[in-house]
Amino acid sequence: MSIDGPLKGITIIDLTRVLAGPYCTMVLSDLGARVIKVEVPESGDDSRHFGPFVNGKSAYFMSLNRGKESIALNLKKDDDRIIFEKLLETADVLVENYRPGTMEKLGYGWDDLHIRFPRLIYAAASGFGHTGPYAGRPAYDMVVQGMGGIMSLTGHPGGEPTRVGSSIGDITAGLFTAIGINAALLHRQNTDEAMKVDVAMLDGQVAVLENAIARYTATGEIPGPIGARHPSIAPFDAFSVSDGHIIVAAGNDGLFLKLCVAIGNPELAKNPLFTSNELRSRHHVALKDELEMVFAGKTAEEWLTLLQAAGIPSGPINSVDKVLADPQVQARNMVICTEDPVAGALKMAGNPIKLSAFDDPALRPPAPELDADRKKIIGEL
Repeated sequence: MSIDGPLKGITIIDLTRVLAGPYCTMVLSDLGARVIKVEVPESGDDSRHFGPFVNGKSAYFMSLNRGKESIALNLKKDDDRIIFEKLLETADVLVENYRPGTMEKLGYGWDDLHIRFPRLIYAAASGFGHTGPYAGRPAYDMVVQGMGGIMSLTGHPGGEPTRVGSSIGDITAGLFTAIGINAALLHRQNTDEAMKVDVAMLDGQVAVLENAIARYTATGEIPGPIGARHPSIAPFDAFSVSDGHIIVAAGNDGLFLKLCVAIGNPELAKNPLFTSNELRSRHHVALKDELEMVFAGKTAEEWLTLLQAAGIPSGPINSVDKVLADPQVQARNMVICTEDPVAGALKMAGNPIKLSAFDDPALRPPAPELDADRKKIIGEL
């Protein structure tokens, strides 16, 4: 089922389920790898039972597992263990997202497998990684969003704790695991040496804190939630207009001057409170008040037409339906389709990695039924 891509010829044995691991292997599949999903018999990946459902099939599962193959194996049964080990003989990568220690109990931890299959890359995505005092703890996305600090930065001052609207704890772990696997494949190509890739969801959250860590280490002040605005650039925020909100990101002095001219108030750029980014950031409340008094006079569409003509980085706050209908999103093939034999046509997010040497098909293979590829896979073995 694999498509053309730079990873064509690479075989991934995928023991993952739900989100972090399946997201990782979906990225690898989109890049051309063959992904054989090994699932628990009868029930399969947990997310097969997560809604919403289309004709009885999970849209959640289908959106994360397109283009993969499925075989159901019980790794506690001898006959299925034989099949699994045969798969590992010719595989390039094993990916799992079990709690640390689970694979060792099955006899399939890194130390055991590396001896038996020295060219097999072993990639593990877990809540806290395979080392450290929290290694044995379970985790879900919201747990690591809270522990990793990103929830402390999200929302408005004085508001209730707010998770990021997408499961960024799982998704960043999946992306970092995919990056690690690609690096391991290159290393193996150059040295003939396989390695273990160990990615923790918590580590991923720390890694994406970006300027929050820089601000704390530089100033000693603990960052908190500040709404939509940027902590150190102004104006860089969501602003009220007559019929809603728009985003305006005038990230330097030149753009701020252009903004002031575009809104018909060039004198604003000369206001001593706003003559540098540092001053604008310090007086961001006063600046926002000044801008919103002007913005109240037009609709979002009117302002965005005017601002974009002036070269001011700006945009709407789109709901999901508007994202999927956006002409730029569509032109970049970021809404693709699969044709599932039961659920029918299903739209989902495309592959954001555009490669000049390979096509980016708008129609992708669907997610597999549980154990759908058993006969084919065993026939190959």
